[in-house]
Amino acid sequence: MSHPNNLQELLFAAPHDRTAVILPEAGIQVSYQNLRDQVMTMADALAALGISPGDRVATVLPNGLPAIVSFLAASIAGTAAPLNPGYRHDEFSFFLEDTSAKILLCPPDGAADARKAAEGKVPVHSLEMDASGFVRIAGAPQRGKSPSASNDGIALVLHTSGSTGRPKRVPIRHRNIAASAHNIVAHYGLTPDDVALCAMPLFHVHGLVASTISTLLSGGTIVVPSKFNPLSFWRTVRDCRVTWYSAVPTIHHLLLARAGDTRPEGSEGLRFIRSCSAALPPEMMAKMESVFGAPVLEAYGMTEASHQMCSNPQPPAVRKPGSVGPGTGVNVSIMDQKGNHLARGERGEVVIQGPNVVDGYENNPEANAASFTNGWFRTGDQGFLDEQGYLTLTGRIKELINRGGEKIAPREIDEVLLTHPSVAEAVAFGVPHSTWGEEVAAAVVLREGEADNEAAILAFCKERLADFKRPKKLYIVSTIPRTATGKIQRGAVAKALTGAQG
Repeated sequence: MSHPNNLQELLFAAPHDRTAVILPEAGIQVSYQNLRDQVMTMADALAALGISPGDRVATVLPNGLPAIVSFLAASIAGTAAPLNPGYRHDEFSFFLEDTSAKILLCPPDGAADARKAAEGKVPVHSLEMDASGFVRIAGAPQRGKSPSASNDGIALVLHTSGSTGRPKRVPIRHRNIAASAHNIVAHYGLTPDDVALCAMPLFHVHGLVASTISTLLSGGTIVVPSKFNPLSFWRTVRDCRVTWYSAVPTIHHLLLARAGDTRPEGSEGLRFIRSCSAALPPEMMAKMESVFGAPVLEAYGMTEASHQMCSNPQPPAVRKPGSVGPGTGVNVSIMDQKGNHLARGERGEVVIQGPNVVDGYENNPEANAASFTNGWFRTGDQGFLDEQGYLTLTGRIKELINRGGEKIAPREIDEVLLTHPSVAEAVAFGVPHSTWGEEVAAAVVLREGEADNEAAILAFCKERLADFKRPKKLYIVSTIPRTATGKIQRGAVAKALTGAQG
């Protein structure tokens, strides 16, 4: 059979009688046939409500079957525009207007800020799920018929989590998502026997593409708790016979902190653990492999690539701590500012090419001109490729600290700080300096029970970093702000602690 090239084909490719989705809290299991029926029923209902291809269907939903069914149905009838339920009223107002949402789907209860933001502008409909796990749009007319999904149609529109300026709209086509899911299934060898636990939110590509769509393409089973809970995580892994999960380092850290040095019951069924969306410290990777007893594979993804671009491979192939691995069905190169490709080992901007990469941002010619060079997409990340083609990321280009002309990658400083026994989390950033232009500072979260000893941590850095790289000022904080996908917001940290614009 030929590869599915859109989400509707992908949904119909798996055997009908296998289990597609498990909702562990409700004890509900949904077969592929049942899921297909739900998705096509909702796609037809959306068509009856006036949704045509290209129309934006905004959703504000927690993780669960309604989020999956509505995403697939919206991508077939129109274009899915999932929004973070944690947004506030003004954020919902911005995103509903910016995506030109034609309709908003919400749970029957809650989502007050989203409903208020939509009032008088965007029709709001509730999603209801019955005891058997069938999801419907409450009160939707039955007479609609959705057209079939087009490979070239825009399945999903998301915004970049940029820390500067307005977020950019990223239109992701069916063929982009299908290509990314194929790459993930092939790279990890996913089969119908695999069971993935979705620990990431379903309003971003990590949870949607890596955990959910790739699992559906492989004919496997996706376990979807309503939210990540470190207390029940391993019980769910054990009871549902989970074979892999993907998460950000923040989640891995919480699971490690709870496990201590004891291997959790249920982890013996894991084939591998995937880490993506933020840098995984090599020490954490080693600790996870030792405690959880499964290979940890760090990957690299972004919205504009429909998620995955690179990943470390499974044993017996080499996985390299600190590297995000080679390209996975994606061409990866390093480019200088003038658009020249650099040799192995040379640092520059990471650029990518492949069928999973979007054609461009929506209604943003300036961003497209800056982001695409000779058919390559500029990621905004700095890094280098080794002789085996494994990529190491050294930081966001905009986050590089420029101290008197010396460009410093803050991640390098983060990693040194994280090796100090008192430090649980760390983030380095630049602060304005009258002589050097910028000076290095850092914020750290201490491990539980550790005393504040700023001088000792700074001395530790002095022994391990060149003078121009070492932090001159340390801030002890209780938490470090992150985006919903677990990315550290260096600019937000710098601004909050120093008032500097970042």
